[in-house]
Amino acid sequence: MRESTPSVPRLRTGFTELLAIEHPVVQGGMMWVGRAELAAAVSEAGGLGILTALTQPSPGELAREIGRTRDLTDKPFGVNLTILPTITPPPYDEYLRAIVDSGVTIVETAGASPEPHMEYFRDHGVRVIHKCTSVRHAVKAERLGVAAVSIDGFECAGHPGEDDIPGLVLIPAAADALTIPFIASGGFSDGRGLAAALALGADGVNMGTRFLCSSEAPVAESVKQRIIDASELDTRLIFRELRNTARVARNTVSEEVVRVLAAGGAFADVQPLVTGARGRLVFEDGDLDAGIWSVGLSQGLIRDVAPAGELVRRIVTEAREVLLRTAGQWA
Repeated sequence: MRESTPSVPRLRTGFTELLAIEHPVVQGGMMWVGRAELAAAVSEAGGLGILTALTQPSPGELAREIGRTRDLTDKPFGVNLTILPTITPPPYDEYLRAIVDSGVTIVETAGASPEPHMEYFRDHGVRVIHKCTSVRHAVKAERLGVAAVSIDGFECAGHPGEDDIPGLVLIPAAADALTIPFIASGGFSDGRGLAAALALGADGVNMGTRFLCSSEAPVAESVKQRIIDASELDTRLIFRELRNTARVARNTVSEEVVRVLAAGGAFADVQPLVTGARGRLVFEDGDLDAGIWSVGLSQGLIRDVAPAGELVRRIVTEAREVLLRTAGQWA
């Protein structure tokens, strides 16, 4: 029997109604981080937790992780599948089958267009949330038949695209162009951000860095403390010259990557520095300079480590208070 948890009034939007969740708060599908304990805690609190498919070493392991999540919550959760062109790609089709065969009906896609897989998803009743970094890509995703879009502003961790459009412009621009629900990502960590996103036309927020600094996040405590201690100035944009920009933590490795590429280096010159294996060591061993690791500008607003469920409830409560107070001031 699961322990009862404090509840807060539901904050309904088109996104929550679409997916039958209580609150428009989504935990980003972070590599090495989106595991059962974190995803289940977010979903159990009324948000939408997301497992990260490729964190699991095989489709079979993913199926087992989905099972573990179901043991922890009976509320909706999703699975992120990021599809990128690589020399030795993982068996994406097998991961897709593992997701569908496990009965998951919410999938967050990222990287390449979901178009090649949309018929398969539709045939199995899967609702797709596609991550985009521009309005034009969001509009194309809607035409392809996705159920919702998650649109990343320039403030986000990971890959913000090459347009450099912050959320203050990107969110209302997306609201003007889309007819399906969409959530905003990049720079969100508290109820003020959720209230702002809703006011700008989004149906909710997707947060990675905030949940990276939660009790259930399977990363070393030194990583969480670094996020608390850091400011909004402590990230670096790498791969700008390669037009594959990524926002990562400022450390000795990211500084070296920036230096080498700015001096005319090629990807091959920095490849040993940016391997995923090195980034995983940061999270597992707590050596903040072992490799590059993704973190967003929102770290400048994060002051504590807290249980993921408490974060969901805190953010929704604060957003409601902000919206009501603002409405009262201008009534």
